[in-house]
Amino acid sequence: MRGEVFYFSAMNEQHNPWTLLDAKEVYANPWISVEHHEVLNPSGKPGIYGKVHFRNVAIGIIPIDTDGNTWLVGQWRYPLDRYSWEIPEGGGPLKVDILDSAKRELEEECGLHAEKWTELQRLHLSNSVGDELGILFLAQDLKEGIAAPEETEQLLVRKVPLTVAFQMVEDGVITDSLSVAGLQKVQLLQLQGKL
Repeated sequence: MRGEVFYFSAMNEQHNPWTLLDAKEVYANPWISVEHHEVLNPSGKPGIYGKVHFRNVAIGIIPIDTDGNTWLVGQWRYPLDRYSWEIPEGGGPLKVDILDSAKRELEEECGLHAEKWTELQRLHLSNSVGDELGILFLAQDLKEGIAAPEETEQLLVRKVPLTVAFQMVEDGVITDSLSVAGLQKVQLLQLQGKL
């Protein structure tokens, strides 16, 4: 039927088929910890699993001004050994209000203050190895100020039309998962007339 959405499940979604036998932390720093797990896999056979626990929530912000522009942040991403264009983003401590962390990140990276905030999406960023939660926000009614990035960040900030950011996703120039998901969500909302 048109307009109806159905979700199917081939198994009991409330039953965990994995059995944890032993877990130990093998590495930790202020941002992550890595655990080694001895398990019984869903077939009942012994196995191992490595789990990365994140000590922050990943936050991404898509600021949009009244002219349909957004801001992108460019920086060298050490784990990828390459330059990356992204939406403004960062980590929010688990015990701090997520919206407060999003406001801080937008001000630090872009010097922007927003009067209107909308949560767009929650997503798990790499659920085969980690528990990192990402939350995307739309920021509107913007006021420009002065950016103050952290000392570990060497950022290039560009104000671009949303259409350019959408094209950068389509062309594979933007590959960061929060950025791709957030910009595609905004584009979908535009197409649906909800933005």
